Amino acid sequence: MDTIQGFKRNAYCGTWNMEHVGQEVSVCGWVQRARNLGSLIFVDLRDRTGILQLSFDHTSKQELFDKASTLHAEYVLAVTGTLRERESKNPDLPTGDVEVHVTDLRILAKADTPPFEILDDNQVNDTLKLTYRYLDLRRPSMQKSIRVRHQVAKVARDYFDEQGFYEIETPMLTKSTPEGARDYLVPSRMHKGKFYALPQSPQQYKQLLMLAGFDRYMQIVRCFRDEDLRADRQPEFTQIDLEMSFVNEEDVMTIQEGFLSRVFKEVLDVDVQIPFPRMPWKEAMDRFGSDKPDTRFGFELVDISDIVKDCEFGVFSSPIAAGGSVRLINIKGAAANFPRKKIDKLTDFAKTYRAKGVAFARMLDGNVSSSYQKFLTESENEAIMKRANAEDGDLLLIVGDAQNDVVYASLGALRCECAKQLDILDPSDYRFLWVTEFPMFEYDEEDNRYVAMHHPFTAPMDEDIDKLNDDPLNCRAKAYDIVLNGVELGGGSIRINTPEMQETMFSALGFSKEQANAQFGHLIEAFRFGAPPHGGLAYGLDRLCMLIAGNDSIRDVIAFPKVQNASELMTACPSLVSDVQLNELALATTVEED
Repeated sequence: MDTIQGFKRNAYCGTWNMEHVGQEVSVCGWVQRARNLGSLIFVDLRDRTGILQLSFDHTSKQELFDKASTLHAEYVLAVTGTLRERESKNPDLPTGDVEVHVTDLRILAKADTPPFEILDDNQVNDTLKLTYRYLDLRRPSMQKSIRVRHQVAKVARDYFDEQGFYEIETPMLTKSTPEGARDYLVPSRMHKGKFYALPQSPQQYKQLLMLAGFDRYMQIVRCFRDEDLRADRQPEFTQIDLEMSFVNEEDVMTIQEGFLSRVFKEVLDVDVQIPFPRMPWKEAMDRFGSDKPDTRFGFELVDISDIVKDCEFGVFSSPIAAGGSVRLINIKGAAANFPRKKIDKLTDFAKTYRAKGVAFARMLDGNVSSSYQKFLTESENEAIMKRANAEDGDLLLIVGDAQNDVVYASLGALRCECAKQLDILDPSDYRFLWVTEFPMFEYDEEDNRYVAMHHPFTAPMDEDIDKLNDDPLNCRAKAYDIVLNGVELGGGSIRINTPEMQETMFSALGFSKEQANAQFGHLIEAFRFGAPPHGGLAYGLDRLCMLIAGNDSIRDVIAFPKVQNASELMTACPSLVSDVQLNELALATTVEED
């Protein structure tokens, strides 16, 4: 193989154009493809910025021409030559007007035939691509996505530095606090039988930094949760983590709006209007059935419980009698798009959200076809249509259940599914929304106790403090999530900052004093030495980059992601370790490899 000694690259492949014709070019990269036409050889050279055509012809030295004839896909080259105008131009390439007439060719590394072509439109299954992730990352779309991630991280550091934040690292080996998702545990060799935990977030540390007087903290930090994966979740993920002292909710949200405005301007050259709308959690659930609503379209939920509570149709009246509700969405102008077979599929879809079924009414050409109309009185049917603002061409989808969360979840998902099927979602329409005033608690039926909807360090709203013990489900938190097009980008809250309130919170969550002190005694103790009012927020960097890059999965903006079972196909981890390693940690395994 040739060496690169004496060679100096003077620009990347994608930076050359007609303004540079006649200049000497020295570039490096990988062969995208080579075309040998007998008396002419053309090679597309690719680096992270794009593709540049190389040419060899009858004016090239024979030794150079022969060497070029040996080139194959993914060979690594360093070339020098003169930039000239192409005879046959390629309007699809930014460099399509020019080519390099090569005078020096160095083959730095040969390559076997790759298991798939390095093309964005290759029809390759995810398993193969993730097994050869280093090859998949060579694709232009992947290079773009990783570049977007770099740009977002840089804007974050620059912006928050300008706003007076210090970037401070917090520990990776921490104390296990089982409240929340499962911890990843790390055994200690020095303290046999004891374990560290990898952080689910730096929450307690960043609060302690506020007690330490640093006032404004930020960190781009890795976090770990041992939980089931989805398209927008990974066992290890990255947060842009922030905390501020002497602030209220509005102060935190204003700073974040400045950051998001800056990110979208610098990375996408998109101007987003600030301030963003604010919407209480209760309103978001009542209108959209979701605490992360996509507000790019309507199809909002409509409560018809008062209309049908006394009707003869048990599918409607029974859920209301049991304390639930009956609600509908009006898919405006879409009746013709959803024949009965499609409605049946929507019903199956809703059942995955625990709905028992979906009632419907379609209005077409002045006629109504309905699954429930004959069971109701004429006045009840008319009242439903009026409440729904139904017009010719509309489709009504109705769900009732004794549990309101089932009604919300199923209709919230249905409105988004219908919008997707109707292809009315514009990815370039960025609709930001703050969802505020979250419930402090939710009831965990499995553990038969209340759990914190955000985390146990969130402060209650001042007017709801008295409800902490007597009426916990109606106690609201000083919590806020930032949502973009139906995706939660981040969430935060104003924190508890007194030992008395923190102890009251732990008591409401069912902790005994001994349990609270065992898990969180260090934080309660710290509060006794003067804690400023403080609050913050954490963004999911992966999700933010996914939306900015226009991807469907956070795996596309993570260089080396895990798959659904939390394994990495490329390195085949997790893997077994030796008995020597286990003995050093005083551990034994009881599960054999499959």
